[in-house]
Amino acid sequence: MSRLRRLPRAAAALAMIPLAGLAVACGSSEEPGGASAGADVTLKVFDPGNSGAIAVGKRDGTYDDALASLGAKIEWVKTTPGFSSNLKLFNTGELDIQTGAYSPVVGALSKDVGVRIFATSDPYNKDQAGIIARPESGIRTVADLAGKRIAVNPAGKGEYITLKALTQAGVPIDSVERVPLQQADAASAFSTGQVDAWASFLIPYQEAKAKGAVEIVTEAGIGSVDSTIIAGRTEVLEEHPEEVAKFLEVTQQLTEKQRQDPASFENVFEKTGPRALSGQRLDDAIELGGRITNFRYPTAADAADLESIAALFAENGVIQRPLKGSDVIFDLPAALDSASAEGK
Repeated sequence: MSRLRRLPRAAAALAMIPLAGLAVACGSSEEPGGASAGADVTLKVFDPGNSGAIAVGKRDGTYDDALASLGAKIEWVKTTPGFSSNLKLFNTGELDIQTGAYSPVVGALSKDVGVRIFATSDPYNKDQAGIIARPESGIRTVADLAGKRIAVNPAGKGEYITLKALTQAGVPIDSVERVPLQQADAASAFSTGQVDAWASFLIPYQEAKAKGAVEIVTEAGIGSVDSTIIAGRTEVLEEHPEEVAKFLEVTQQLTEKQRQDPASFENVFEKTGPRALSGQRLDDAIELGGRITNFRYPTAADAADLESIAALFAENGVIQRPLKGSDVIFDLPAALDSASAEGK
């Protein structure tokens, strides 16, 4: 039986850092952030923050320009960090598309949230996630986690990293207490010593390391297959495949430009302030941007990776049953062909 315990409510009441999503609605009024008036379809896309290909597309109006020929526009929506923290928004139709990873989509489907993956990318940032520990915890290896408390975002990347690392190291799963917390709450719990370790990723992971957290193992070190993806609410994918495909096409074009000129894709809106990077962190972000891989349609190999994550979750009681790749992946090219045949 897995050991998961929630922290006191005070830890769960912390402010959230904005991230992203995408939903579809009809409308004709002009939206904040540059969306043009008169569009028949509004794609509510996650606010990408201050860096990356999607941020540049937001700043320059690239998405709206491309979508205008389809009678569509974009509304930028702020959400909370991490795919699994926004499942309620998918359920209520307030969020339709968000970037993430395989693991939280597997977790979402186990909760009957109607989302599917329609694009993925080959690994390039496996050093940007892993397990970190408080210096005074005495944790220096995965084996040292036995008897300790580790924060994980439940049924998401954090829990996947933890289960994968413990299994690989031969550490009994039940010997480690997994504390289910989303990223914002986990950051506070970690900094105040309410947990000994934290399975984290991306900006929160790098920020914690910069403040002195000890890196125990990275995704690369455990052979993670939890690749970066774009997922969408199933209803939106089925009803608006052309608009979603256009969004993906623009993202692919901008991502290629980011790979060629990564410095231009950092500090997109703000050069100074809390969201802006500087010094070594900026240098590291630029170096990472030069390694970025582009989004593509999922393959049979991707489906096998998804199934391995679902099997690990099922074996450890995170989800009730394993899932097939076809349960998780949406065939966008087939949907486009079907829409074309129907004259949509």
